[in-house]
Amino acid sequence: MGSLSIWHWLIVLLVVVMIFGTKKLRNMGSDLGGAVKGFKDGMKDGAAPETPPAPSAQVTSNAAADKSTIDVEARQKS
Repeated sequence: MGSLSIWHWLIVLLVVVMIFGTKKLRNMGSDLGGAVKGFKDGMKDGAAPETPPAPSAQVTSNAAADKSTIDVEARQKS
């Protein structure tokens, strides 16, 4: 803490609280926290683009498919 003792820092903290008030200090703290969170999210998004998740395995055989499922593949009549 440099050349100032703990009592000096407590007096400075008390003066700051008396000048700004606890509500304003709390709002400034939450704003600062939101800014830091936004910065971290921005850095994470810019570093590596997300890849979409791999599609799940599909049932291809009619024997393995449940009779209540509907096949979404379009087939032409011959």
